[in-house]
Amino acid sequence: MASNLDTTFAALADPTRRAILAMLLEDDMAVTDVAEPFDVSLAAISKHLGVLTSAGLISQEKRGRVKWCKLEPDALRAASVWMQGFGQFEPVNLDAFERFLRHELPDPEQTAG
Repeated sequence: MASNLDTTFAALADPTRRAILAMLLEDDMAVTDVAEPFDVSLAAISKHLGVLTSAGLISQEKRGRVKWCKLEPDALRAASVWMQGFGQFEPVNLDAFERFLRHELPDPEQTAG
């Protein structure tokens, strides 16, 4: 199980791959449609899709000439179960934390100079 978790979390570590997963939450997408919003080459997106596929987070299927990507809904189950083990901790409100930091820490632009 640890190896699968390592692969899952390694795949999730990249913001582009997380964005791709979020897009696939909506519906299956052609590879070219997945690539469209990103300012990287189609080859780079294909590599990201390969990592997600290897981790079992998505599947890819060729339909005619078009390769489609589909989110695998149960793929994150093991990671979710593992993370729930830390449920005794209070969830962090990141927006409130950011406001706190902005208020408490000096503005680097004002202190530079």
